[in-house]
Amino acid sequence: MKSRVRRGAQGGGPSGYDRALGLLARREHSARELKTKLARRGHGTDEAGDAIERLQQQDYQNDARFAAGIARQRSAQGYGPRRIRAELKSHGLAEAAIREAIASLDGDWDAAAAAQLRRRYGAKAPADRDERSARAGFLLRRGFDPATVRAVTQAEVDDPGEELD
Repeated sequence: MKSRVRRGAQGGGPSGYDRALGLLARREHSARELKTKLARRGHGTDEAGDAIERLQQQDYQNDARFAAGIARQRSAQGYGPRRIRAELKSHGLAEAAIREAIASLDGDWDAAAAAQLRRRYGAKAPADRDERSARAGFLLRRGFDPATVRAVTQAEVDDPGEELD
């Protein structure tokens, strides 16, 4: 029985489309991730671009769907919107897709931050100002906005800007 796999321009291996489709069968990937992985496996820029375009037309690859999935997963893991935004940016996603993915998370960020504090520190109140600051730092590192951190910890928190980006 003959193999139905089309061979790439390099000869013996699968085409860029077939390889990208195989990667997408395992998990969602951003278009940039697929381009990088195809390039690492010896597929040219044109071949990778054509393969990704075809996959997008067939709706096998969709950056908005990828962004929504990552955002849901990271939110469920207790990360805040700034951390999620930074990760989505690192995948090369457009700002519109990032905003839409974060907006689709119908979460209460204050409740999520409070839940992370309880998980990490238990139910007891902070003993002193230093402990309150440590808790605030923990939440900031998890990607919660300074306003959320202030509301949950009553600590004085400076806005670090977009330092996670």
